[in-house]
Amino acid sequence: MRANSFQFTLEGEPFHILGGSIHYFRVPRAYWEDRLLKMRACGVNTLTTYVPWNLHEQKRGILKAYIRLAAELGLWVILRTGPYICAEWDLGGMPKLDVPRF
Repeated sequence: MRANSFQFTLEGEPFHILGGSIHYFRVPRAYWEDRLLKMRACGVNTLTTYVPWNLHEQKRGILKAYIRLAAELGLWVILRTGPYICAEWDLGGMPKLDVPRF
């Protein structure tokens, strides 16, 4: 994907990102496909999702499985990584540290 001064292109063709968010850690795995298919039915072509550092990969391969499923269903993925994901999440998704209090 490339961006010029007017639009994104994908493989040389104009590409419009029609995105929506579903966070893999907030939806039980059994419902992922259903929710992603509903996104596609609404015309969404791009999935965005956070990666909360305080919950990430408690079981190995979860995020990879989610991204792979999205790709199999024809969705592009914007992975929103970073130590701070959102204000409504405890500490913004950063791991809690045991810090001595004085």
